[in-house]
Amino acid sequence: MSRLTSKRHPDLLSCNFNQDFSCVAVGHKKGYTILNCDPFGKVHSKTDQGATGIVEMLFCTSLVALVGTADTQPNNSPRKLQIVNTKRQSTICELIFPTSVLAVKMNRKRLIVVLESEIYIYDISTMKLLHTIETGPNPNAVCALSSDSDRSYLAYPSPSPSSTSTPLSSSSVPGPPPAPTAGDVLLFDTITLSALNVIQAHKSPIAHLALNSTGTMLATASEKGTVVRVFSVPDAKQLWQFRRGSSSARIWSINFNLANTLLAVSSDSSTIHIYRLQGTPGRSALPEPEEELRSPTPSETTPVSSPPERHSSSSLGKRTFRMGKTLVGGVGGYLPRSVSERWEPQRDFAYIKLRGTQGRTVVALSATVPQVMVISSEGLFQAYNIDLDNGGECTLMKEFALLGNEDTAAAE
Repeated sequence: MSRLTSKRHPDLLSCNFNQDFSCVAVGHKKGYTILNCDPFGKVHSKTDQGATGIVEMLFCTSLVALVGTADTQPNNSPRKLQIVNTKRQSTICELIFPTSVLAVKMNRKRLIVVLESEIYIYDISTMKLLHTIETGPNPNAVCALSSDSDRSYLAYPSPSPSSTSTPLSSSSVPGPPPAPTAGDVLLFDTITLSALNVIQAHKSPIAHLALNSTGTMLATASEKGTVVRVFSVPDAKQLWQFRRGSSSARIWSINFNLANTLLAVSSDSSTIHIYRLQGTPGRSALPEPEEELRSPTPSETTPVSSPPERHSSSSLGKRTFRMGKTLVGGVGGYLPRSVSERWEPQRDFAYIKLRGTQGRTVVALSATVPQVMVISSEGLFQAYNIDLDNGGECTLMKEFALLGNEDTAAAE
């Protein structure tokens, strides 16, 4: 969860789990706080940082990425990214960007910085800029990075394809990137710095993406929010399709468990869904019309051209954008060939009925105990027991506040 815009605790600005769901990083008006999930408790807190809108951890290490919220204060600008060592209480580096930083993603090899129309890829060991991707407008910073260092894949909404696009040449002059095509997702390898595939996942624009910890599966949801799909990575074959509900909803979060057996989804409805990743999905000749997979047009079935040699990060970014448009035409073989091959959505295996209005939520599955963890913009951490054999409604077992008195503005 990045900056919170729904009903929230007055001092809470952001909250999110780390990569293995063992900790929660909280940004608030006075600074930031790191909490352990099990047992629940504060690990680190800094209350003189100023308003902090993004706090991202690198697993359970002392490395934390911070972005402020006050553009009128240079030391706390939303355009400045700080990498800090919480153990040494020192700043490792600071990076200034041309526009506000909307999201930060990390694994042990790569740091990803998402702006509205660009993605920056850094070597996390040296903080050297490796690559810049022009994405087109992405104001909600929709993207996902695998936490696996060897399969360090990045997924983001693909730029729109062009039926008149031609292979790259030395004389090609790319124009400004258009808005992403509705429902298309581009897969990018952040180690080799090359585009891998384009998944034509939905008809509606992409609202949320999630990669599993091993970089082998991608979950997608559109702005309609009625269906969640899971694809294999990087070959883009559809594995499962899950029904969230019949009415539209805004998807807040999607997370796989570390064992890759369950998928949890939260939205602006009062129900959190947990799906089981097993078995073979059924086929249906009567899919939901609004959530059909797009079929490629004849103009989208041209071969993928080989990219030229790389010379600089800026030219790489333009090539990635143009290659993404070409790749859309090269994945038709992974899509259903007829209406009769569309997937029958599966129902949830387990669920949580939230009490009252929780605001925006992030859901994750514990790697150590059979529990579903929920953090909310209202400042709550909740843990629910899940019956791994029978599913059904999960039972609330624990509830804690994300912010203590010392973290709130009222404590000043």
